[in-house]
Amino acid sequence: MTVQKNSETGELADAPPNREPNPRQRILVVDDDPAIRSINREVLTYSGYVVDAVPDGEAAWDALQLIDYDLMVTDNDMPKVTGIELIQKLQATGRAMPVIMATGASPDEEFARHQLIQPAITLLKPYTFDELLTAVKMVLRAASDSLGEMAPPPNWPAQPPTDHSRL
Repeated sequence: MTVQKNSETGELADAPPNREPNPRQRILVVDDDPAIRSINREVLTYSGYVVDAVPDGEAAWDALQLIDYDLMVTDNDMPKVTGIELIQKLQATGRAMPVIMATGASPDEEFARHQLIQPAITLLKPYTFDELLTAVKMVLRAASDSLGEMAPPPNWPAQPPTDHSRL
């Protein structure tokens, strides 16, 4: 979770220009593929979320001990700690945080063995930016509805972008 500043402007290098993040909506992105991790972080940050990104489940668990996130978007097949193991650890601590599993192959066998370990949504790679943003919006809305509040990010467009690039 390294933050760098632009040496010329002094601004955060990864902060989108003229965007106000919604501090109530923090997302943790967990993926061992640096390109996917970076793209997911950029797309979500540009859409108004506060986003941290880490390379594996172990680093995610460390981040979860320090910061309260509203949502975790995680791969499953990662070194050290898998996405399913992260969900198990969260549940063992009694923390109720929604999880989107963005993975190359759905771990259906593991879900069947551990029926209490279910992400809110499973996105199969490759997925589009639209699919990621729609899933994030749906999960956060459902979570905020259950708390009796509604807080989409301030920059959320009325219509999803038409970019259908796949991750």
